Amino acid sequence: MEQAIVAIINVFHKYSGNKSKLKKAELKHLINNEMSQFIMKIEENDTLDRLFADLDQNGDLEIDFQEFISLIAMVTSECHDLIPL
Repeated sequence: MEQAIVAIINVFHKYSGNKSKLKKAELKHLINNEMSQFIMKIEENDTLDRLFADLDQNGDLEIDFQEFISLIAMVTSECHDLIPL
C-alpha cells in the first residue's frame, strides 16, 4: 500500500513539476499516459473541460494534489467493482 501511495505522489509531481499543480493539458497527458487501462484516452476537449471543471473545486483553473486525489478515489472506487476477486 505504501508503494502505491508513493507512486501516486511521484506521478502527480512528474506532470505538475515544481508548481505542484496541473494545468488542463498536463492533466490530459497524465490520464492518457498513466491511466489508460482504467480511463478511456481523452480525445475530445469537451470531455477534458467537463472533467477539469468537476475536479477544480476552488476554481483556480489548476488541479492541486487534493483535487487530483479526488480523481484517484473515483477511479479506484469504480475499478474495485470491476476487478474480480
